Amino acid sequence: QVQFVESGGGLVQPGGSLRLSCSVSGGIFSIYTMGWYRQAPGKQRELVASINSGGYINYVQSVKGRFTISRDNAKNTVTLQMNSLKPEDTGVYYCNTLTAAKPPWGQGTQVTVSS
Repeated sequence: QVQFVESGGGLVQPGGSLRLSCSVSGGIFSIYTMGWYRQAPGKQRELVASINSGGYINYVQSVKGRFTISRDNAKNTVTLQMNSLKPEDTGVYYCNTLTAAKPPWGQGTQVTVSS
């Protein structure tokens, strides 16, 4: 069974940066389109960035130019570099595939942007 372990979150001031990492085990990582999702307090989980097996990348408009997603197929990891963070980026960040039938979600990593 595919499992995800997210790390790298924390408390940061507006304008700061964080680097999130997701370790994936139990599947053929290299074939998956992977995404980083965010769930803000009181809101539904949303997809903020994705990267497919060929390296094609997509971002939600609100993070374009600030976030960078990357993957390392040799290490089964996907990373989200977040710069110029804003308070509205606050939430729990998860990684998962983009398939309709998703593997179980990991515990996520909390990102709080506040002064």
